[in-house]
Amino acid sequence: MTACIVGWAHTPFGRLEGETVESLIVRVATQALADAGVAAGDVDEIVLGHFNAGFSAQDFTAALVLQASPDLRFKRASRVENACATGSAAVHQGLKAIAAKAARIVLVVGAEQMTTTPTAEIGRNLLKASYVREEADIDGGFAGIFGQIAARYFQRWGDQSDALARIAAKNHKNGVGNPYAQIRKDLGYEFCRTESEKNPRVAGPLKRTDCSLVSDGAAAVVLADVATALKLGKAVVFRAAEQVQDFLPMSRRDVLKLEGCAQAWTRALASAGIALSNLSFVETHDCFTIAELIEYEAMGLVPEGQGARAVAEGLTEKSGPLPVNPSGGLKAKGHPIGATGVSMHALTAMQLMGTAGDIQVRNASLGGIFNMGGTAVANYVSILERIK
Repeated sequence: MTACIVGWAHTPFGRLEGETVESLIVRVATQALADAGVAAGDVDEIVLGHFNAGFSAQDFTAALVLQASPDLRFKRASRVENACATGSAAVHQGLKAIAAKAARIVLVVGAEQMTTTPTAEIGRNLLKASYVREEADIDGGFAGIFGQIAARYFQRWGDQSDALARIAAKNHKNGVGNPYAQIRKDLGYEFCRTESEKNPRVAGPLKRTDCSLVSDGAAAVVLADVATALKLGKAVVFRAAEQVQDFLPMSRRDVLKLEGCAQAWTRALASAGIALSNLSFVETHDCFTIAELIEYEAMGLVPEGQGARAVAEGLTEKSGPLPVNPSGGLKAKGHPIGATGVSMHALTAMQLMGTAGDIQVRNASLGGIFNMGGTAVANYVSILERIK
């Protein structure tokens, strides 16, 4: 237990008119410091999570955080990137600085502006997070990649269309209560299950309701060492923070097992000294509904091939034994790449502080986070607990 989250900020996710990457970064940096009760001059290090890959004309963005206050000038600032796990990579980098005693307070920001990019370019940009030599020609971009994964899963374990629709419906129902969510509408199981003009097939067995959203948005957290955190207004400690990187080519592994995800969960639970059943809830990376389904198996909630059971039996409902994505997940909340992992940490901290409003999980005491880049190539698990 070397560090805590002591403050946070979060913009709405969606198509944010009149915003820029800079304005999003500045807004959440300013608000997170105010929420933590930390002066800009007391920050020792800044870490920005920003995937970009062509979404922003402005690159070299770490120094944009300094625009939030002249007192941030001359602080160490770095940008980190690890595909769709970029936000968690930034958080974990901040933790390392504190663990190394190179910093006492770290400001972590995640941001992305995607909606100003033409649709065809969005697909090409995201495919840069695949193994281009073998996977760049897959039709449909990353939806095509996960469409192939879904088709293979169906081939191995049977048609899972009902399960995918239940996951989508669950997350959209949860997202209604999230003021930051891009879609705050309970779409219902029947709509998510039925292919229609409003819910067309996108790739393989995946329909539009199976795919996360193209989004703009930002989130920030302030990290502090435990001694400093206990002197501030609130403290949510990291019981565990684990990263596992797997091979980039899908051809080198069984993508239906998400072994990097499984390894990250195994290590994090062991590091925290708990079992999965001890968690109050999980925020997991549902870039596509098939990903959430397989993640149930990888985290150890159900055996391999039985992911459908978890949602059919209500295990992952907000009122179930292990609520998964009470925020609505990427499916309802949106997925601005660089912001996603930071958002997961901010919303988990809110849950543990009991300030999550209409998405609050009752008696939340331990929260788990899984954020992945690519097809479970970059895998980050954090386990958080409130200590003040």
